[in-house]
Amino acid sequence: MAVDWVASPPVPVRPYREPRRQPRYTGPPSYPAPPRWGLPALPWRWQVTVPGTVPRVSPAERMRVLAGTATTLLWVTALACGLAAVAELWRYVMLLISRSAVLSYGWLKASDALVITAGVLAPVTALVAGTATVLWLLRARQAAAEATDRAPARPDWQVLLGLLPGPNLSVPGSTLTELEHAALGEPADRRPSPSRLLRIWWVTWAAGLLLAAVTLLWGLRSGVQAQADGVVLRILTDSVAVAVAVLSVKVVASITALLSPLDNAAAHRMLVVRVEGAPTPQRRPRATTHRR
Repeated sequence: MAVDWVASPPVPVRPYREPRRQPRYTGPPSYPAPPRWGLPALPWRWQVTVPGTVPRVSPAERMRVLAGTATTLLWVTALACGLAAVAELWRYVMLLISRSAVLSYGWLKASDALVITAGVLAPVTALVAGTATVLWLLRARQAAAEATDRAPARPDWQVLLGLLPGPNLSVPGSTLTELEHAALGEPADRRPSPSRLLRIWWVTWAAGLLLAAVTLLWGLRSGVQAQADGVVLRILTDSVAVAVAVLSVKVVASITALLSPLDNAAAHRMLVVRVEGAPTPQRRPRATTHRR
């Protein structure tokens, strides 16, 4: 009997898999545009605008933002001018002491350093605060025009020209009076009349400008007595500048509140104390395998 033997490979213990070819490295991934996937590194907030559109910021909102900036800068100006007044007062006291005693070299150096430092800080802070206040004034005029649906009494270029020496005695006060008149909702045919706060600010503003001019002209004189009188004038000028800055803060806050009053419910954070009459929430049944 003929027998044919057929050889077959043994059954492997593990299924045989062909080796997978490693993909060829083609460099780092590239995108035609910045990827938009992933979570943004920002606090979560509900989407209130349509993507791709730019929300319109009203003049009243811009005015509120500028009012906060101007208020902060005006307080800084008041502190700088107050420091300048204290420095000049210290110098005047030392002038009085020097008439009968010899002054210490250290005290003289400290007084000069304080006067120079305050003399630099006060004008710089006043200039920055004045710029922010003028920007607030322009935005407030736009907000008043939008609220009353009538154009301002004078164009913006006249307001800016009113900052020049001479017209700055009357134009800023009259501009604020017109703005306050519009913010109060008074009729356009009625003559604007400044409030008590605005009158005090106007008088203080004019007195400060006149004192500053007299102080500058007095500094051109020579002599020991003229220098001593100049110290007194600088004390008065710096003190009036402090009053102008503080009153300006009050005027900005008053007109801003008239044009854009804030809702107390929206301005303060609400805290839930208790809930009454709410239905009891339904809970799903606990699994029998879970322990209590």
